[in-house]
Amino acid sequence: MGRIFTVTLEGNTFSCKHCNTHLALVEDIVSKNFQCRHGKAYLFKGVWNVFAGQKEERMMMTGCHVVADIYCVWCGENVGWRYETAYERDQQYKEGKSVLERYMISGPDDTSYMLGHGTQSEESDAESQ
Repeated sequence: MGRIFTVTLEGNTFSCKHCNTHLALVEDIVSKNFQCRHGKAYLFKGVWNVFAGQKEERMMMTGCHVVADIYCVWCGENVGWRYETAYERDQQYKEGKSVLERYMISGPDDTSYMLGHGTQSEESDAESQ
């Protein structure tokens, strides 16, 4: 596979809960009002040390989007998804941004989010069933 290089972020970071690889900075949070199948999720304007899977159309609570799952470059765990295209005009602000699922990451104070099913927020993007 070759040598893996990672970026070490400075400041308050979110990390992969499996291998502690830095993924995002607190200051890059756009919204904490997202939901995924497993609970809370945060929308970030930038993430690092991830690679994207194949793009696919998904019907989510806020409409149809083209997204790509994102994976930690070090351990390969699925940590969220990236918005490639939003068809609804009011959802286009998400394009190019990434969602990290809270249960897959550790917070800046090394806390992990426990798997839970809260109520859906207005900005929820859990896949519709």
